[in-house]
Amino acid sequence: MSRSSTSIELEPYASTPIAPTQPSSVHTKGDDAPPAVDDLQPINSVTSTALQAPTKGTTAIVLVTVVCVTMISTLLAGLVTVGLPTMAAELEIPPSLLLWPISIYALACGCTLLLLGSVADVVGSRPMYLTGCVLQSAFTLACGLAQTSTQLIVFRALAGVAISFCLPSAVSIITSTFPEGKSRNVAFASMGGGQPIGFSVGLTLGGVFSTTIGWRWGFHIAAIINTVVFVIGLFGLPKVDVAQKDVWKRLRTEIDWVGIAIGAASLAMLSYSFALISDSGASIKQPATLSMLVISLALIPLFIFWVGRQERLGRPAVIPNSLWRNRIFTTICIGVFMTWGVFNAIESFLTLFFQDVQEISAIQTSVRFLPEPFTGALANIIMGLLAHKIRADWAVVFAVAMTAIALSPIGADAMFTVSNLVITSVFPAKTQALAGGVFNTIAQIGKSVGLATSGVIAASVTDNSKWADKQSPQALMEGYRAAFWYTFAGSVGTALLFSWGLRGIGRVGMKRE
Repeated sequence: MSRSSTSIELEPYASTPIAPTQPSSVHTKGDDAPPAVDDLQPINSVTSTALQAPTKGTTAIVLVTVVCVTMISTLLAGLVTVGLPTMAAELEIPPSLLLWPISIYALACGCTLLLLGSVADVVGSRPMYLTGCVLQSAFTLACGLAQTSTQLIVFRALAGVAISFCLPSAVSIITSTFPEGKSRNVAFASMGGGQPIGFSVGLTLGGVFSTTIGWRWGFHIAAIINTVVFVIGLFGLPKVDVAQKDVWKRLRTEIDWVGIAIGAASLAMLSYSFALISDSGASIKQPATLSMLVISLALIPLFIFWVGRQERLGRPAVIPNSLWRNRIFTTICIGVFMTWGVFNAIESFLTLFFQDVQEISAIQTSVRFLPEPFTGALANIIMGLLAHKIRADWAVVFAVAMTAIALSPIGADAMFTVSNLVITSVFPAKTQALAGGVFNTIAQIGKSVGLATSGVIAASVTDNSKWADKQSPQALMEGYRAAFWYTFAGSVGTALLFSWGLRGIGRVGMKRE
């Protein structure tokens, strides 16, 4: 196959050994230099059928649906973040559970993405996406109707599971609709742009509604929008050919159920233990917290052993160990984890800073977040248009450096497009929803861990401050300042990681000829 650009050598996804595809040309500075990448070749795929460019109507419908599902997800996160003090007062949320309406959503989502992404590759991305839309509408409405803190937290968790139906499926819908090149890059960038836009709109609406008609209307409006998106998708999303015969047999034989269970359990307990420490101030030495943390860490080598065994025996492996031998894939995954952790921590602590330290109203807090939708959308548009023209390592290092300087989510915005292009390229076409699940799992768990670890730091510094009143603006500010330095250090570390791990990657998202 001739190329207009170079490709990267990737370890095969299948457990059966396959000789790696050699790049047609490699830009190197020496014999030991890594291959430069101008476009990535899907592994475990000898031939691929070229996609035809979709019609303008199909393009518009796909973009509207995938952008809206991402935007509504983060809109609700922003709404809860800025409206949390009002919700806590009305529903009498105890201090030990104060951050759970925020963190439980990402936790539930992150723990079910791999499972539902694998299922979507068998039953089809379209039905999974539409099912997720219905469930998210129902549970979002339920959040707005919640009468107790327990109800709100439970419905937020169920909404997190619902969005897990949509996110991997949306990635698969993009890869099966748009051919490689500029159109696919723009589609991923548009989906990524929905995140900062939705979060910032949620922050704004959360402040406005909390001081006017009530925070519940944010959930009601989101449920209405989500229902409209469902109707549009039901009649407009393209139908992708999926083998409908022996679906139950394929579900049994083509999915690594044990690997998914081990991975999800480890991620769930790890995130939950961090959340316990950050939310309740519990010591890590407490038996329940310590045992859960130890078990979650012990499951990691068990997961590695299991998927390695599956790979050697030629059986399905949810994330084969061979993928981690590729430096670029591993760097992207670690970078996504760190970047989204920094992003979530920055946004959450900025909101707390404005309301708890500066003691301004929720609506005034919202006004301060108004520039974010524009900068986030602009970053994604630029990345989508230029991803196939500029070196990806330079782009993401610059974006992450801007995050470190300005404590803004620019790095996450730029990373979304590059990461999706890389991760979907190392998974074969038949597992694109799983590829989306891998990406979003890393991002969601990164959000939970980022918020939890920064919360631990902030709480610890505040508790050990010289101020007698630990809830005073002065005491809280010491903790928040430590959290901001933590996110700065995380951004700097991520930039250094990308500088080393993505060196020579070249351009991504190039069209194959």
